[in-house]
Amino acid sequence: MKTAISSDGTKIAFDQTGDGPPVILVVGAFNDRSTGAPLARALESEFTVLNYDRRGRGASGDSQPYAVEREVEDLDALIQEAGGAAGVFGYSSGAFLALEAAAGGLNITRLALYDAPFLVGDGPQRPPKDGAAQLAELVASGRRGEAVELFQTRWVGIPEQVVAEMRHAPFRPALEAIAHTLVYDATILGDFTLPTARLKDVKAPTLAVYGGANPPFMGNAAKAVAKAVPGGQLRALDGQTHDIVPAVLAPVLVEFFGG
Repeated sequence: MKTAISSDGTKIAFDQTGDGPPVILVVGAFNDRSTGAPLARALESEFTVLNYDRRGRGASGDSQPYAVEREVEDLDALIQEAGGAAGVFGYSSGAFLALEAAAGGLNITRLALYDAPFLVGDGPQRPPKDGAAQLAELVASGRRGEAVELFQTRWVGIPEQVVAEMRHAPFRPALEAIAHTLVYDATILGDFTLPTARLKDVKAPTLAVYGGANPPFMGNAAKAVAKAVPGGQLRALDGQTHDIVPAVLAPVLVEFFGG
């Protein structure tokens, strides 16, 4: 494990493996760098992969107050560690963050996104407007489990019955341990609106990928991103869900980042 120092002094932990052009992995809600590890292993024969814990997760620090801009600065610190420019892969809410970073002018050479869950037209119910505040209140009062379930139902869209069934799942303690970071993801995601005007500022070649077995709104989101970003590309992974399957996704990323 290595650490990079963000602009506000926060230590950001990351693993660096492989050799070749640098690629940074940005994971989503409920995830730390353990989520990205299998994909990193699938890419390290072709690239130098930097797989990091977003702030507040794993071994990374969590300086306050939180702002999306601080997470963009964290990603920039990783880019500097990689030599000043890097390809970036963003997953789920991490795709939102990666797009914001690219639109803000970070030196991202190529940008690949998997299942950025924007809502375009008709789709699932949007989260509450004060959702981040609701999550923050639950966490502050020690009701981390309630925060996890609120995010699972209103942001992820898991049916309440299924959420209730998962309360005693072996992975539940790990979810509660990083419940405070759900406030961060809710802040990044907003109401899931596609920032069309903002995406016109993305200069990096961009590939929007989605799982073909996902609900239709995921495909609609990827198509909208590919259309909004200048020169954006689109790729569907037949039979895939929101879960990352390195054996399927890695070849697509190797082709794109190696292009």
